[in-house]
Amino acid sequence: MSSTEIPVNQAVANWNTPLGLPDFTKFCDDDLESALDAALPRHLEEVAEIAECPDAPTFENTIIALELSGNLLDRAGCIFWNLTGSHTNDFLQALERKMAPLMARHQSAISMNNKLFARVDRLYQARKTLGLNKEASRVLEKTWKGFVRSGAKLSAEDQKNLAKVNQRLAELGTSFAQNMLHDENDYALILDSEDHLAGLPDFLVASMAAAAGERGEKGRHAVTLSRSIIEPFLTFSEKRELRETAFNAWISRGAHDGNHDNRPLIAEIVLLRAKKAAILGFETFADYKLDDTMAKTPENVMQLLELVWQKALARSNEEEAELAALVAGEGKNHDVAPWDWRYYSEKARASKFDLDQNILKPYLQLDNIIQAAFDTATRLFGIHFKEHEDIATYHPDIRVFEVLDANNERIAIFLGDYFARSSKRSGAWMSGLECQHKLNCGATPIIINTMNFARPPQGDPCLLSMDDARTLFHEFGHALHGMLSNVTYPSVSGTSVSRDFVELPSQLYEHWLTVPETLARYAIHYKTGKPIPQELVDKVLSAQTFNSGFATVEFTSSALVDMAFHALNEEKAEAIDAMAFQNDLLEKLKLPKSIVMRHASPHFAHVFSGDGYSAGYYSYMWSEVLDADAFRAFEEVNNPFDSVIAAKLKKEIYSSGGSMDPEDAYIAFRGKLPSPEAMLEKKGF
Repeated sequence: MSSTEIPVNQAVANWNTPLGLPDFTKFCDDDLESALDAALPRHLEEVAEIAECPDAPTFENTIIALELSGNLLDRAGCIFWNLTGSHTNDFLQALERKMAPLMARHQSAISMNNKLFARVDRLYQARKTLGLNKEASRVLEKTWKGFVRSGAKLSAEDQKNLAKVNQRLAELGTSFAQNMLHDENDYALILDSEDHLAGLPDFLVASMAAAAGERGEKGRHAVTLSRSIIEPFLTFSEKRELRETAFNAWISRGAHDGNHDNRPLIAEIVLLRAKKAAILGFETFADYKLDDTMAKTPENVMQLLELVWQKALARSNEEEAELAALVAGEGKNHDVAPWDWRYYSEKARASKFDLDQNILKPYLQLDNIIQAAFDTATRLFGIHFKEHEDIATYHPDIRVFEVLDANNERIAIFLGDYFARSSKRSGAWMSGLECQHKLNCGATPIIINTMNFARPPQGDPCLLSMDDARTLFHEFGHALHGMLSNVTYPSVSGTSVSRDFVELPSQLYEHWLTVPETLARYAIHYKTGKPIPQELVDKVLSAQTFNSGFATVEFTSSALVDMAFHALNEEKAEAIDAMAFQNDLLEKLKLPKSIVMRHASPHFAHVFSGDGYSAGYYSYMWSEVLDADAFRAFEEVNNPFDSVIAAKLKKEIYSSGGSMDPEDAYIAFRGKLPSPEAMLEKKGF
């Protein structure tokens, strides 16, 4: 059946609502499957037309034509992949398992189309004679490199083998993600005794009661694996045996016998990635992934990680000694176990800084922190936000905002999806339904921030921890990267930048959360309506590097394991037992027994549910070097909202997308590349 014979509900393809959003009331899951079934062959037909064009290749009839192809696939795919992450069900999960290998096969068919690559290659070889501007030249270069990195220059046999590897990797990544979602949704530690709630603050008790009610356990309390419940439970619960039970469930996601065990998937994924790298002519998958990044080589990454690891390890040992003294001071003789660290570090924080998280949290209302993120963008970039409450989306939780510039012209649509639910995977992320570009009539970006905050009882405000609030600012920084994009071509729009640059706009934006005037204006006590006292602000700022050894060891151990897996060549990858490999490395690193990886391999979704952050988890730290230096530009003029610096930041970082090399973009903003000193100082090392 040709693509034109497959019926497509036009509501999936044509978004004719007032804000340009899909009308989610006019199509169902079956319609998405039909649209995807039609979109794949239709896209291949469009690509074939470009490849078979009888005219000599030009930038317009080849590169721009490719940029504009696949519209139905883009639209149906964006809806579908967003739903599989944020509001899935059995049908969508089955469709996801079907689509993952089909999409991999589809991309291989395009990237290995010899006639198409011949046209792209001809343009690339003649690029200096085409009279292209810098952005168009960048698009041509990225297109050519994309084909080469996808196997366009391989022999037919190697292309066939690479396509098989890609298809299997897509299947494994989907299984890995769905196994994690199953474990996260399947677990709840039900508490039915008041004694079990000892030490827990009111906000957490209320959230746990709501979570139990959602699971049919009305009148009881549930510890779930949602980070906004499990972390405060580990921080405040006085019941050590319950902390241990909950902690072990949390770190065991994907690591147990049965149908949802991710451990055997890891070894196969690592081996297939090593095979892929070898087929493409790279020694290891890490060499392949880093070839197109700011870091360039695994050696450069390891130099940074090892520098930070030694400093973090030393600091964490000091921190553990302080916690051990608290344990002994209570007359107990146990070591500091991983399920003890948050509990005793909170006691240490309260003692050292007179800062109790229970006192801070009532000042951090979700609605106010959202407004703080918006207001920061208004002051920096001159944009403002108008909420529309009458727009139907894919879930009642979703909030819809129109983003307007100084002339009241719409520049983007922003969707906020803030609460945890069983149909949503864990974590926080930015995604989109439409990217900005200027081809044909252009496109207005539609950007989504997804969080997993614990839902409060009906009628109560949602109160955030400082980490929650920082996460919201982080993801909104990503959203701004998409919403402020100002490029011509879709392929370099918004966050379409190298992996170790993409975290700069998000991590940089976090700095404005703790600007004193932000806290003074938006940290308002939910009961009294009074702003946060300056004394408490000072305590928050003075405690910013507290527990930094623990946090950095958690992160860096994960980044080092990621790099180690992907630094294996094909021969070495053949022989690994994934968990033994992970554990042997952690032993060599001398990871303290009191700290675990932030993401143990069986639930390391960044790395194994897809290859986005594979050999790339380090990029958060790489970008942290950039963001610490970038915020210094504002500190140097003693004004976090300096208009001249903000205008340059918007132009060179937030609006330029992938239209220029990331090093060039950073130098255009800052005048130089940074060294790690500002980042190390920010961590207190």
